[in-house]
Amino acid sequence: VIEKRVVTVGLLNANQVHPREIFSDAIAERAASIILVHNHPSGNTEPSHEDIAVTKRLVEAGEILGIKIHDHIIVSKDGYTSMKERGLI
Repeated sequence: VIEKRVVTVGLLNANQVHPREIFSDAIAERAASIILVHNHPSGNTEPSHEDIAVTKRLVEAGEILGIKIHDHIIVSKDGYTSMKERGLI
């Protein structure tokens, strides 16, 4: 990990994610790849249907931009879930 950035801050149970916000810093820094991380305050790190759909959309955008998404990790106070380890990326 070379750099970490807070890209968006969501509400307690939702967040709007747009590829332009996710990739703008990566493009400016000429990054070849990124790892996405977000939290689930509920403590349940199971990816929601929206998490999976957004991740697929971001992977597709990254492919167009030439920026690989290595993983999307969901964290909580109780642990984490790697979407790559789950075969979702």
